[in-house]
Amino acid sequence: MATGKRFSVMLAAIRLPPLIKLLPKCVAGAVFLFWLMGFSVPGESRSMLSALYPISNIPSIHPDDSEDYQKGFAPSIQTVVVTPDGVVYAGSFGMGLFRSQDKGKSWEALNRGLTDPFLLCLAVIPGQHIYAGTMRGGAYRLPLKGTTWESIGTGLDGAEVKSFLVHQDTVYAGTGTGVYRWGETEKQWMPVGTGLDRILVPGLAVMDDGKLLAATSGKGLFHLDTQHSDPSKWVDSQSTFVDPRERLPHRYLRVIAVNQAQHIFLGTQDGGIFRSTDRGQSWSSLSRNLPNDSIRSIIPDHEDVIVATGNGIFRWQHDQHRWIGINTGLTKLAIQSLTLTKTGELYAGTSNGAFRSEDGGAHWTDISQGLGVQMVPKGPYE
Repeated sequence: MATGKRFSVMLAAIRLPPLIKLLPKCVAGAVFLFWLMGFSVPGESRSMLSALYPISNIPSIHPDDSEDYQKGFAPSIQTVVVTPDGVVYAGSFGMGLFRSQDKGKSWEALNRGLTDPFLLCLAVIPGQHIYAGTMRGGAYRLPLKGTTWESIGTGLDGAEVKSFLVHQDTVYAGTGTGVYRWGETEKQWMPVGTGLDRILVPGLAVMDDGKLLAATSGKGLFHLDTQHSDPSKWVDSQSTFVDPRERLPHRYLRVIAVNQAQHIFLGTQDGGIFRSTDRGQSWSSLSRNLPNDSIRSIIPDHEDVIVATGNGIFRWQHDQHRWIGINTGLTKLAIQSLTLTKTGELYAGTSNGAFRSEDGGAHWTDISQGLGVQMVPKGPYE
């Protein structure tokens, strides 16, 4: 078959944007390859794709005839936060931010001024702002009663913002180039310490003595004393996290949390969860009998701990020293985020929508209605 005919068949077989079909074959071929491989023309592709596909951030290359495909999918919810007065904010991977004032029964999109809809983390300062970290556009903030985002990326140089920590009204950001602190007076982000300049920091936590903890992707755990006013260097904790099943060390950390007793919990990319009861001096694995080793969220709950994994949500019962699944009603088990409110409600963001539990995880309700539809569910941890 001639090359021109083969290309015509490819165009007919794949659902391409209408504009490509109108171009001459020699031009359409180049445009087709760029479109298929996910490349873009700077400054133009986002608006073109959004105009052609208003309900999807990524067109489907291999569509099928299934009922699910025709209906589309709820977006992947990467992060959920809840204000003290019960307003829920859900950050999606590709469709921006949603807000609910009725516990997820209805949602409204809040994306005015948000130039990057791929949200990775959220944080709230009660009575003031909600902060959003994005994959490509730095950081933004939104007044809790407002509708328009303010870009606050100065100082980050467009770095990926993977995690937030709010401590005593100070906002810290874990990014692809280390840890930063927002300076309200200076209106910019300022580096915190030295030594993590080129390291991704997916998790941040703080101890009661002011020690800041940074969980890194590939370099293990670091700490910094925030009580010193002079810039200081991040210290490698030299901690070892050994998978009890495979006897392999893990330094790719994903999440970190500290409970009221100052026990530290670390979730790894694929090595389970570890705990320190002596402020980080020694560590033990809590992954025995945990069905999945990919830890996405850790919620300390009194003496128990709840973890979100790549295959469901589990509670560690300290008195029985075992994990129990709390997944009844969860139709999507690839969990991306988990949040516990002060009133005891749990919110889970998944690769396909969001869920709420009002009984400690015993039962879950799908609250994805109103989150919008995209044709291809996409998320970094599917």
